[in-house]
Amino acid sequence: MSEKKVLFTGAAGFIGGHVVPLLLDRGYTVRAFDNMSRGDRDRMAEWVATGNVELVESDVRYGGAVREAMRGCTHVIHFATVSINKSIADPHESIDINMTGNHNVFAAAAAEGVERLVFASTASVYGDPEKLPMHEDDRLDPLTPYCISKRAGEDLLGFYQRQKGLPWNALRFFNVYGPGQKIEAYYTSVINHFIQRLRSGQPPVIDGRGEQSMDFVHVTDLARAVVLALESERANLPINIGTGVDTSVAALAKILIDAVGVDVEPVFNERDVLVSRRAADITRAKEVLGWEPTITVEQGMRDLVRASA
Repeated sequence: MSEKKVLFTGAAGFIGGHVVPLLLDRGYTVRAFDNMSRGDRDRMAEWVATGNVELVESDVRYGGAVREAMRGCTHVIHFATVSINKSIADPHESIDINMTGNHNVFAAAAAEGVERLVFASTASVYGDPEKLPMHEDDRLDPLTPYCISKRAGEDLLGFYQRQKGLPWNALRFFNVYGPGQKIEAYYTSVINHFIQRLRSGQPPVIDGRGEQSMDFVHVTDLARAVVLALESERANLPINIGTGVDTSVAALAKILIDAVGVDVEPVFNERDVLVSRRAADITRAKEVLGWEPTITVEQGMRDLVRASA
């Protein structure tokens, strides 16, 4: 048996699908803790068959189950969460799962004396940024129950670090995309929507002038950051995980038109839209994790189009 064992909540999800193989390659065993409401059962069964992954099918709201699963684990990755759009539709469930779940996982990790906890936070804790690129020390202004719970999660980690010496890193993910993502994923549904239209020979429709932008980070790069955050010498920090490049919706449309290989031009639906822009300052990720992205938006989108063909 490996002496490095990770309790990984939400391991059966989109990002977990890219992180677990990296953990196995680095000699960890994985205890996946997931309610499987959105999880990939076939992939999980393949992992379990290796003998290095076990599945605990449960809910992070059950503190006793979390504490039991934590026993014997040296590391923790906490990804179990309710998505941002669902949190607006049902704030009660979002607060229940995200806040109670965060606390159950962090308290159990502190009580068991784990070596490192990595928490999936979000760039949405910044709200609408006052300047670009967005730095970890900028003012936070989370706007939805999901984002508020992520900010509170970071604060709770600080509490358990001060009280019990729990070492942690909170990764503020920007706009994650890549193969295996659900079509309805909130921040990247625009990608899937554009691809579907282009495949049927229709032009992408863009609200306003397409000036709103996102920092698209490929899931393969992001998965590497998660493992590095588990092993970094420095800890107890929020860390941006993005590319530092803000890609406008208009630029994204052009990239996807080229990737799909159709001869159309975007259609602009002229109306007033709130122009929000995003780009990560990734200096801290480079300095603390030794991480930087390797996949450009152009390359990543080409690969995504190919994978979804």
